[in-house]
Amino acid sequence: MAYKITDECISCGACEPECPNEAITEGETIYVIEADKCTECVGTHDSSRCADICPVDACATDPDHEESREQLLEKWRGIHPGETPAAS
Repeated sequence: MAYKITDECISCGACEPECPNEAITEGETIYVIEADKCTECVGTHDSSRCADICPVDACATDPDHEESREQLLEKWRGIHPGETPAAS
């Protein structure tokens, strides 16, 4: 399941550099996560970096983009061709 950034976002920008897939960008009023690039950090980290770093808990799972761990890992492989995913 991809993450999304909720209206609680204070646009601090802490999440953007933490995303290993460059899925987070600055929107008009808050930061946004591109679901097609979000792997919940599967393949890179043990937990979702955006949610870990957000000072106001504005990063939440997006029920509109449910995916299994296998699907997230396959998406990660497409974003990072030739790389080996981190063991978790």
